[in-house]
Amino acid sequence: MRWAETLSGIARTGLGFTQSLYEKERFEEVLKVAADVRHAALEEAESQVLFEEWLGSVGQGVAGYVTPKTAVAAVVGNEAGEILLTQRADSGWWLYPVGWADVGYSPSEVAVKEVYEETGLEVEPVRLIAVFDGLRLGFSHVPMYSLIFHCRLLGGELHGHPLETRSVGFHARDRLPMPLAGADRWVDLAFAAIDGEERPCFFDGPRTPPWRGEAGI
Repeated sequence: MRWAETLSGIARTGLGFTQSLYEKERFEEVLKVAADVRHAALEEAESQVLFEEWLGSVGQGVAGYVTPKTAVAAVVGNEAGEILLTQRADSGWWLYPVGWADVGYSPSEVAVKEVYEETGLEVEPVRLIAVFDGLRLGFSHVPMYSLIFHCRLLGGELHGHPLETRSVGFHARDRLPMPLAGADRWVDLAFAAIDGEERPCFFDGPRTPPWRGEAGI
């Protein structure tokens, strides 16, 4: 799936910048191959439908440069060392507060905004603790980078967003709710931050070569 999205991004970006009819034909062929690969991987839609959807999203110039979306998340602890988690209304999975970056806000402002909207709590950002490639790690079927901030709890009244969450609350490390999304990737980082550990910001290291990886990672 990652290879398909990468090929799709290259092809759509090429279509957005080239003026050559020959190159446009080549990029459209690459886009058809990407659609076939993604269909074979997920079996979610007919490859022709996916090809037309991708082709219809092509813009011109910079507007046509295909890049990952950006999500912003917040790790928030309380005085008991528990972590703030939300249960997503759509999937039922538990995760820290997270949402897409909004135009007009800095990443840290989005983190504050997401926590307040999803849980009713007020926080202030302390530091950036991780940058994840969501598609590479299997967090998302959409090309996405996730910026995770450790935030300090300031106050507010705990209540979940009526449309986005089923439940919200603080949970101890030995009593985390299930199903928990991507726990093996972020639990240690999150509780290290809550416990006051100073660690360098985590990021996914480069592969060699970058478009390949062991076990599809």
